[in-house]
Amino acid sequence: MKLIVGLGNPGEEYIYTRHNIGFLAVNKLVSKFNLLKPRNVFNAFVWETTINNEKIIFCQPQTYMNLSGESVLLIKQFYKLTLEDIIVIYDDKDLAFNVLKLKKNGSSAGHNGIKDLIQKLGGENFYRIKLGIGNHPQIPLRNWVLGKFSADQLVVINNDLLERVYQIVSQYLLQGDSFDKLMSLYNGK
Repeated sequence: MKLIVGLGNPGEEYIYTRHNIGFLAVNKLVSKFNLLKPRNVFNAFVWETTINNEKIIFCQPQTYMNLSGESVLLIKQFYKLTLEDIIVIYDDKDLAFNVLKLKKNGSSAGHNGIKDLIQKLGGENFYRIKLGIGNHPQIPLRNWVLGKFSADQLVVINNDLLERVYQIVSQYLLQGDSFDKLMSLYNGK
């Protein structure tokens, strides 16, 4: 069983903010895998499917970014998942816009959603797909991450960045590629 989590904030006002790129990624994935409306359980929107005889759960926590670990922990406990069964997709201000990086574990690097996940899950050994949103030295970080993408950026995100996320997740779920192999194929692209 695998759990794929996209981080973000619930609510209309946050839909196209930089901090919600994880939600946008899950939206793209569930669309590509032809999944219908989510269930609202575990304080999250949850889509369930079976791929290659394995149950796959896609999730958007509805607890706000800084409390993302609450709903992920509920799902982990209910389905008796290990940390290695979890992939988290989220924004990274230290990566340039439209760059992605796969990572197997590590600290939060100051990301409050990841910090909460590490604390609540009791470890940092979950897989990550970090999506670059860049940074702006003259804009306070909170304002930057809660700022919206431009229309041009959304086109690039949808047609390029999230297509690469779909390819990664597809290779992982459909072809059974290891996360190590995916890291060597996709990091920095």
